[in-house]
Amino acid sequence: MKRNRSGAALSVLTAAALVLSGCSKPHTALAYANGARVDCGGAKAITASGSSAQANAMTAFIAAFNTACKGQQSLTYTANGSGAGVNDFLAGKTDFAGSDIPLSGDQYAAAKQRCGGNDAWNLPVVFGPIAITYNLNAVDNLVLDAPTLAKIFNGSITRWDDPDIAALNTSMPPENIHVVYREDPSGTTAHFQAYLQAASGGAWDKGTGKIFTGGVGTGAKGNLGTSAEVKNTEGAISYNEYSFAQQQNLFAAQIKTSASRKSLRPVRIGADTVGKTISNAKIVGKGDDLVLDLSGFYNPTQPDVYPIVMVTYEIVCSKYPSPDVGQAVKAFLQAAVGPGQADLDKHGYIPLPPDFQSKVFGAIDGITSSPATNGLTG
Repeated sequence: MKRNRSGAALSVLTAAALVLSGCSKPHTALAYANGARVDCGGAKAITASGSSAQANAMTAFIAAFNTACKGQQSLTYTANGSGAGVNDFLAGKTDFAGSDIPLSGDQYAAAKQRCGGNDAWNLPVVFGPIAITYNLNAVDNLVLDAPTLAKIFNGSITRWDDPDIAALNTSMPPENIHVVYREDPSGTTAHFQAYLQAASGGAWDKGTGKIFTGGVGTGAKGNLGTSAEVKNTEGAISYNEYSFAQQQNLFAAQIKTSASRKSLRPVRIGADTVGKTISNAKIVGKGDDLVLDLSGFYNPTQPDVYPIVMVTYEIVCSKYPSPDVGQAVKAFLQAAVGPGQADLDKHGYIPLPPDFQSKVFGAIDGITSSPATNGLTG
């Protein structure tokens, strides 16, 4: 009989600046979230689409937007995947895109055309760990490392009692492994495959990108689809943005890194371990195009740093062809990186550290639009 997988098995995730949640009290610190400026106005309704990894954060952001602008402005967000979201934005079907991968190459030129000859910016608004989720009745604590994960997801390891897995764990059941992957173009996939390529010591030779290239397993759409497939499949393993693992009460593997091997301690997902990861993010974009270099995440030098963390960007026009749309997008983003960050830990994300939040808020202020004309203020 299958045991009930309690959500208590997952680490409670909080930002370093917040009190770890063991009670029902609301989180307190994130001073910038209290009374943050939101310049409401412009279009009454705007649309966006893209990353499913940030879908649960978007729920919090939209609530903050509605509160700040007194319910008189709205955003509709469709979580159809990073690739689809960027395509929607470039085609002018939406007002901005959510993507776990920034624009690159020819996309910048296409975005400039979509923005009426103005540059597009990538604004990092959401950080979240990628959990290696699994469903094994006999295993409550699973330890994996990048080489072993690479072999699982490329089909070289097909059973849970494989010697490579057994070497990392006390006892493993004699079951087949059921790999679950994202069938849609996905930033979650891109980050996971980038980690495998960087950290597996050559065991992953399938490349990177938004399309899963492992060649094995069962595909499912979105983080919602893959997490549900793991929940319903004994022996399954997948990679999920952490908030979806929380929603489905899935177990998350602990990860051994090259640094943690020396201390003999695998790394769990937690406020401290993920917060240290984010501190290694470096801005490599120019001006207010805040593209980050995440390569420092995958092979940490400290033993207590969780290595698989993704960032989601909101891709916006620096100046919108429609001033009303520009003003509304700007107001939404102010709400998202201000009051919207306050309780993100409850949804499985890491709020923006204060210094980093200040940089993002400054870029949002740089979005050109006409002044609000309807008197709404946050």
